Amino acid sequence: MRTHRKLAVATATALALTGGLLTLAAGPAAAATPARYADDFNGDGYRDYASGWAGTVTVTYGTATGPGPKTVRFTQDSPNIPGKADDVDSFGDQVATADLDRDGYADLAVADHSEKAGTKGATGAVTILWGAKAGLGAKATRIPAKSTVGFGTALAAGDFNGDGKPDLAVTDVRGTLFVYRGGFSQSGTTGGVSTLEVSPSGAHVLEPSMIAAGRVTKDKATDLYVIGQGYEHGKMVQAAWFVQGGSTLKRGKYTTYNASQVDFQATGVIADFDKNGYGDLAVSDKPYDKGAGAVVVLRGGASGPSTSYRLTQSTSGVATAATRNDRFGYALSAGDTNRDGYPDLAVGVPEEESGAVQDAGGVHVLRGGRSGLTGTGSQWFTRATAGVPGSPTDSEMLGLYVRLRDFDRDGDADLLVSGDLYRPGVLLRATAKGITTSGAAESELDPAFPQ
Repeated sequence: MRTHRKLAVATATALALTGGLLTLAAGPAAAATPARYADDFNGDGYRDYASGWAGTVTVTYGTATGPGPKTVRFTQDSPNIPGKADDVDSFGDQVATADLDRDGYADLAVADHSEKAGTKGATGAVTILWGAKAGLGAKATRIPAKSTVGFGTALAAGDFNGDGKPDLAVTDVRGTLFVYRGGFSQSGTTGGVSTLEVSPSGAHVLEPSMIAAGRVTKDKATDLYVIGQGYEHGKMVQAAWFVQGGSTLKRGKYTTYNASQVDFQATGVIADFDKNGYGDLAVSDKPYDKGAGAVVVLRGGASGPSTSYRLTQSTSGVATAATRNDRFGYALSAGDTNRDGYPDLAVGVPEEESGAVQDAGGVHVLRGGRSGLTGTGSQWFTRATAGVPGSPTDSEMLGLYVRLRDFDRDGDADLLVSGDLYRPGVLLRATAKGITTSGAAESELDPAFPQ
């Protein structure tokens, strides 16, 4: 999952291929009780928060009431971290969490697609910071890189073969997908590594922005979408490539959802918005309609994506109007904010105006339901909303990052939203009726941690 901020970016051996199927190689067994939460790095029973930006990974440890006071930062100049910090450093641009060695402490995988190998530039690397009772930092190792061209351009964790052990999915800049099967150890070994190309015939080319991982089909394996920039018929397009998990990885549908413009920082999340048992992909399409933006939803089905629909600021019930360069959909996060059992979607709109204030930004919460996501009953929050701390400011771009998570452990997903680098974000609590500004508070926590 990509974690770097907009202001820091200029733009942006087991192999058995038969009929689109890839057999996952067996890996060594691990024996331990895994962590309850995939992001509980110190094993205290509370979820922790990790995000990266400009070569620094920031970790805030959780408490019974949400983010706690303990925050630590890691760079490649930190003790026990392989490599060396560089002027152009993408260490932390992608992070993923899982108890990879199944020892009861969640681990943090950190990608750096620009890492050098000797005199070769931008070969890439993925480093695992191992969890422990004291948290992260005592030990870190790199997994063996299977590419020398931008390895770590996209990264995600999940049980992609359904065997109950966490795996890592990594892409390089050319769109090749590498799945490292569970069997990770702190010495640097992994289970079997399998490779899948988006199109062996060359019919499709895809430069990844991110991997969205989740349950799309109804089996027990994690599925994934590789989201990025494709090249078709002499022009760039925006596309999502589905890969179905299982004992064999199946190359699935390649969907072009913007055939004329590309989004070099596309983001997406998988959730079952209509509760039909299949996970849906909500993916950003920020260039749509002269930059007004959109969210495209690919409905899940028995073999992957089926039909699709598009949500914009012109969708009935959505509070704001679509105007040029609003960037509706810049950030996305899914969670149930009103306890009705349907996941909702937080949608950042960082360049929305607030009166005469330019690029003040804000965030919509769209409701899930039997028909999927709609604008009916949706909510809209800005710094001008009564009860939200602060006031609208030029170029704050509130909505650059959003996260829905049950921070206070009361059963519904609260909303954390932030903007530029210079002002704190805002934490809004959820109730059975949805997000409320009652008790709203500013927060220094970066919402760019994994979903």
